[in-house]
Amino acid sequence: GVTLVATDAGLAAIGIEPEDANPAPAGTTDAPTEESAPDAPTEPEAAPKTRTPREGTKQATLIAMLRAPDGATIEEIASALGWAGHTVRGAMAGALKKKLGLEVVSEKIEGRGRAYKLPAA
Repeated sequence: GVTLVATDAGLAAIGIEPEDANPAPAGTTDAPTEESAPDAPTEPEAAPKTRTPREGTKQATLIAMLRAPDGATIEEIASALGWAGHTVRGAMAGALKKKLGLEVVSEKIEGRGRAYKLPAA
C-alpha cells in the first residue's frame, strides 16, 4: 500500500493545525512495512464462473447461426448482424472461444466457402 503524508506547510495551506508538534524525522513512517505485516489468512480463490450469453443479443444470434446444421460463413454472419468481417472473426476468437470456452470448428464447403460451426449444445 501507499501512505500519503501531508506536510506542516500543506496542512497550514488548507487551514488545519498540525497534530504533532514534534514531527517524525524525514524517512520514517508509522505505516507498517511488508516485513512486519502479520500473516493474514488468504481467502481461497473462487472457481471461475461459467459465462452464458444473454438472450436477444448479437452474441446470442451469432451462437444460434453457428449452431445451425450447416453453420454460417463470415459473410452471412456479417450481413445478418451488420458487422464487418473482422468483427465477426474477433467475436468468434474473443467472446466465443476465450470468454465462453466454446469450440468453433470450420470446414470449406464447395460453392459456399468456409463455414463455421459450433457443436450442438
